[in-house]
Amino acid sequence: MSKNILISLILISVLTGWASIFHAKTQKERVNLPDFLIEESIENRLITVQKNTLSAVSDHFSPEPKVIKKMKVVVTGYSSTEDQTDSNPFLTANGTVVQEGVVATNVLPFGTKIKLPELYGDKIFVVEDRMSWKKKYHIDIWFPSREMALEFGAKLTEALILSI
Repeated sequence: MSKNILISLILISVLTGWASIFHAKTQKERVNLPDFLIEESIENRLITVQKNTLSAVSDHFSPEPKVIKKMKVVVTGYSSTEDQTDSNPFLTANGTVVQEGVVATNVLPFGTKIKLPELYGDKIFVVEDRMSWKKKYHIDIWFPSREMALEFGAKLTEALILSI
C-alpha cells in the first residue's frame, strides 16, 4: 500500500470517527487502525503510525475528577464473609459484585468516587456498599480475604470526595 493511500485512509478514519476519538480510553482506541501500525508514545502523548506522527493526543476531554469535599474518616477493611456482610457476601448493597476499589460507607451515596491520598495516593475508590447504621464518618475498604482486612486495621485519615 502506498504511503499516500495509507495517509488518506488514516485521515478518513480519524475524521469519520471524530467523536469516538475523544471518548476512547487508550491511544489505540482513538484511531481505528490495526495494532501493528500504531506505536504508542506516552512520554510525548503522540500517536505514531509507521514512523509518521499522526496527531497529538490530549486528555483534556476526560479531566481528572475535581475534589468537591474533604472529610476526616476512620478507615477499616472488610471481606466477603457472612459474619461481616450478609447471606450474599459477594454482592454489595448497590447490587454490584465486590471487587478491588469498592468501599462501604453510610455518609455518601452509591457511585460516589473518593480518594484516600494518605493511604493510597491517587487510587480512586467507589462507594458501592453500606455498613452498620451505627457507623458515621467511617469507610470500609473491601479486601479479598479476612486476613488482609484485619492486617489493614483501622486508620484515621482524610477522604477526598471527587463526585457525588
